[in-house]
Amino acid sequence: MFNRAMMVLVLLAAPLAANAEKIAVVDMQSVFEQLPQREQVNHALKAEFGDRVAAVQKMQEDLRGLLEKQQRDTALMTDSQKTDLARKMESMKAELQLKGKALDEDMRRRNGEEQNKLLAKVQTVIDAIAKKQDYDLVLQRGAAIYVKPDADISKQVVEALSKGK
Repeated sequence: MFNRAMMVLVLLAAPLAANAEKIAVVDMQSVFEQLPQREQVNHALKAEFGDRVAAVQKMQEDLRGLLEKQQRDTALMTDSQKTDLARKMESMKAELQLKGKALDEDMRRRNGEEQNKLLAKVQTVIDAIAKKQDYDLVLQRGAAIYVKPDADISKQVVEALSKGK
């Protein structure tokens, strides 16, 4: 079974190897980790969601304060006060969960949008490098078992994106 699979791979790769004269690879994870634009995106998202994050944190502190009050003053409270406090805490907890979930979803969505914009820029730069250096094929680094160091254009991609910011 293994030999048959290897034979199929060899047969499929033979035309590729015969036709492709110049192949490069890009380590996309490494490229994204090194992009200066990534920090800019993080700062922009923090600014965009800062007020909502602060509001959720304030609600968490308020809820924590009520919980401490309940633990500290429960012996001094009437049954009515205990019930009112428990209802208030449950209401705050539900609101906190709702706002926290909405904030998390919005932040994830916006982060995805910004990552897609960066990916488009990276792809444009890869295309430009491939055309300029006459590469026939550019693969993701993980798709290749072995790559000569000079065939990895990741550093060139990062440099080009750093200049373009």
